[in-house]
Amino acid sequence: MIINSLPFDEPVATPKFNNLRTLLLHLCTRPAAVVFTFCGRKHKIAKKLGKLSAIALFCCFSSASTRHELPELGDTSSANVSPAIERIIGEDLLRQIRAQLPTVDDPILKYYTELHLYNLAVHSELKDKSLHPVLIDSSDINAFAAPGGVVGINAGLYLYAHDIHEFSSVLAHELAHLSQRHFARGVEMQKRQALPYVASLLGAILIAAAAGGEAGIAALSTAQAAAQMGHLRYSRSREQEADRLGIDTLSIAGLDPHGMERMFGRMQRAFRFNRQPPEFMLTHPVTESRIADARNQSAKFTEAKYSTSPEYQMMRARVQIHYAETPSDAIMLFRDQINRGERSEANYYGLTVALARAGRYTEALESANSLYKQKPESLLLAASYAEILIMAGKNQQAITMLNSWLTINPNNQPMSILLAKALSKEKRFDEAADILHSQSILHPTDHDVWYELAETTGLAGDVIGVHQARAEFFALVGNYRKAVEHLEYARGLANRGDFKLSAKLNQRIIDFQNEIRERSKS
Repeated sequence: MIINSLPFDEPVATPKFNNLRTLLLHLCTRPAAVVFTFCGRKHKIAKKLGKLSAIALFCCFSSASTRHELPELGDTSSANVSPAIERIIGEDLLRQIRAQLPTVDDPILKYYTELHLYNLAVHSELKDKSLHPVLIDSSDINAFAAPGGVVGINAGLYLYAHDIHEFSSVLAHELAHLSQRHFARGVEMQKRQALPYVASLLGAILIAAAAGGEAGIAALSTAQAAAQMGHLRYSRSREQEADRLGIDTLSIAGLDPHGMERMFGRMQRAFRFNRQPPEFMLTHPVTESRIADARNQSAKFTEAKYSTSPEYQMMRARVQIHYAETPSDAIMLFRDQINRGERSEANYYGLTVALARAGRYTEALESANSLYKQKPESLLLAASYAEILIMAGKNQQAITMLNSWLTINPNNQPMSILLAKALSKEKRFDEAADILHSQSILHPTDHDVWYELAETTGLAGDVIGVHQARAEFFALVGNYRKAVEHLEYARGLANRGDFKLSAKLNQRIIDFQNEIRERSKS
């Protein structure tokens, strides 16, 4: 909170409060600095504060009344943070995430996660279904929703959520934050609290200046505590609202509403004795009362038998392999589970992928072929089989299989990316680059696609294409200066008679230079 933005032991330049406007401006923006200054110069300013206090309090409330002369209708939060501004905030956040956090580039896992999130969003109260999911490469449990439809999901969520219902309960909760525009409402709440807080802080400063000692400290602490408690109550109410709407979303989507209650209980047990809980537990504190609320909310839904979703369990197995110390450890994990009688499709799938990662391709291919024959309609199994074929060097077989699937599912992202990889292995770089170029048009904000396109066009000998793809990649991670550099290299290499390419490069340079200027202003 803003009241804690400045430590009291930090040296502060003493501001001169020549008029009420200056005083209020400092109180609204850096109240801690003002308090520090007032406490340090109480004898010199006590008389001045005495004259200003009544005027200040009057101005606080009179300005509030004049600003709200008209009745508030509809969503007042849009007056402070419009959906357009939220989109800008979300885009900037995405660039920061891509630049600073490792993300998962597994096309199969990304596809499943994004598809499932979109399916949940259809059944939520979210009006704008334009989402930007990001799968973060971290084994910690975490998920978050941010303005502009950004949904961050740690891959570690798969490790902690034992079934599709528990996993979905976290995503549904985050979608509820977006549908209710909790970020914008939080800004609105802080704005409404600012003036009453300024008034109470002024009164506290008067006591501190006149009386000093414990009375002054107590008054200041009371003012700050009141603001903190108001924010805490509001945060709790938002979490409860997101829980309630998330449970409704689960039910509408045909998932178990009790999954949220189970997930909360699992997290509470897992981190009960941790001194430093994971970030998700800090931003979404799980208490007995919250678990009880989730239980009461889900009690209104009739108990039913829900699918365990083999597809989810297979993706969970991929994550378990990803975070295993070695592929051999993952092989032991799944073999142990199978030997104990847990002969599920997911355990055999996990064993198959682990064998491939360990380089044991003969065993992996035999198992993958067996799994695929049992479910030839499964896109996830087909993609995984093709992936293992490529790893084993059987590229032509993979190309035939992937082309067949893409005839039925044109431009499917994981199938297309795997096909490009197989073609590259066969040194058919031009064809691979064409596929990735199509994917960059369909998924222009996927920095993994641009990275692969830059690598592949380089192998194809298209130097201009390399610079163009790298420019788009750097723009997506927020490095616009590097993006402009690459486009200028490309422009220098372009044929002067190719007016279309020159115009395209010039326009992108202008776009990125405008971004640089906008950022320098903020």
